[in-house]
Amino acid sequence: MYSGIHAAARAAQPAIIMARSGEIVTYAELEARENRLAHLLRARGLKRLDHVAIFMENNARYIECCGAGERSGLYYTCINSFLTSDELAYIINNCEARVLVFSQDKRATARAALKHCPKVEFCLVVDGPGDGGCVLNLDEATKAFPSTPISDESLGLAMLYSSGTTGQPKGIVRPLPQQPPKQKLPLLDFLEKLWRYREGMIYLSPAPLYHSAPQGAVNLAIRNGAIVIVMEKFDPEFYLQLIERYKVTHSQLVPTMFSRMLKLPESVRKGHDLSSLEVIVHAAAPCPVQVKEQMIEWWGPIIHEYYGATEGLGFSACDSTEWLAHRGTVGKVLLGELHVLDDEMNPCATGTPGTLWFKTATPFEYFNDPSKTADARTKDGSMSTVGDVGYVDADGFLYLTDRATFMIVSGGVNIYPQECENLLITHPKVADAAVFGVPNEDLGEEVKAVVQLMPGVQPGPQTAEELMEFCTQHLSRQKCPRSVDFEPELPRLPTGKLYKRLLRDRYWGDRKSRIL
Repeated sequence: MYSGIHAAARAAQPAIIMARSGEIVTYAELEARENRLAHLLRARGLKRLDHVAIFMENNARYIECCGAGERSGLYYTCINSFLTSDELAYIINNCEARVLVFSQDKRATARAALKHCPKVEFCLVVDGPGDGGCVLNLDEATKAFPSTPISDESLGLAMLYSSGTTGQPKGIVRPLPQQPPKQKLPLLDFLEKLWRYREGMIYLSPAPLYHSAPQGAVNLAIRNGAIVIVMEKFDPEFYLQLIERYKVTHSQLVPTMFSRMLKLPESVRKGHDLSSLEVIVHAAAPCPVQVKEQMIEWWGPIIHEYYGATEGLGFSACDSTEWLAHRGTVGKVLLGELHVLDDEMNPCATGTPGTLWFKTATPFEYFNDPSKTADARTKDGSMSTVGDVGYVDADGFLYLTDRATFMIVSGGVNIYPQECENLLITHPKVADAAVFGVPNEDLGEEVKAVVQLMPGVQPGPQTAEELMEFCTQHLSRQKCPRSVDFEPELPRLPTGKLYKRLLRDRYWGDRKSRIL
């Protein structure tokens, strides 16, 4: 989040605009705040490669807290703002944070977690009072420090955690080169060219800033001197209003956001001028083909897709033209060397799904967890995986089918539920859907769908039957749910990733094995 490049030339220009409140932080203000916080951290003894943690909802102070870490040589861990105090404490302890930064809104959760975090030396609250002890108000704590850079500026880096959709969150740490913060990492140069970032761009960020994709996108936008509009929370109609109001040029979304915008009334969708848009990027979850087709028809061929885990094992991408020629793809691999392997580690034939293994584009480890690091690698350490499943077509385009953890084995047949989920979400009565395996004493597992209905649609046997019949019209019977349950809202992270494990575990109870 390094703002120093543009602090003089763009001093009075907004760097950040909060979407709802309209609060503005200029480049001069952002630079001064980052520097004062960096001085405070140094004065408190934090040195290069130390760790700080940030636990906040999207707000006007978030980016400066990341920026101070970025220019102090620190690893800064942005934590999911929806976690419980126990989950928060786990990550604070696991990342060995010496400092916790939080907001007033998250104060109660943070204080409860701190009871179990003895290594935290002090805390900063960005918009609330100090407590006379270990919690300091950010502005009060930094006001005596200079607004100029610290003398030993060094590049810092985000150390983020996997979302925990397949188990306990894992800290993903990469080597931190010793270089000045104004010098970009090669990956940022690569993304800047791929997504056509430029000076003077206007970037709309609709997703939580604790997640890796918004982190990287906003970081790159700030480094290009952009105006960054930060949504406190995604709202589909408000998102369209913001594009028109600020003449937004670039943005990054997730497929559920596409789906929610497409379900707005036609008068709303057509009632906003979106002609300023240049590049829209999406990732985080596979996008249903029908949804992507409708978005390209609506917005034009400006939609770019990519696939890449937070671990940075590899990276694939495609533009709208490539996607339309290979519907459903997540692109060609541009970073890392991909190998699609079966359970015996043999190469899969073209078009046959297998686990995706990469000779990694960038080295990584799970922080202080050599066993999890080893589990993600081949025995010789030459390749790594996060358990994603997919295949490559004859033209070299990659398609995702699922995560290996959620593969359903029913009667000896491997079923990847993503395809059924992608279909269900297109039904006009469905707002969100999860598909996974549940116990079946005869088959081992059977396919279950759990659905969040659109407002005003009543759950019940008739609706369940309608959805199951809809699936059988489009999918082979073995891929279709044998039953449908309903939930008021599915546990989907604000980043767009479905917390499917929470749903699935209800049906497996306390069984020690997921295999019957």
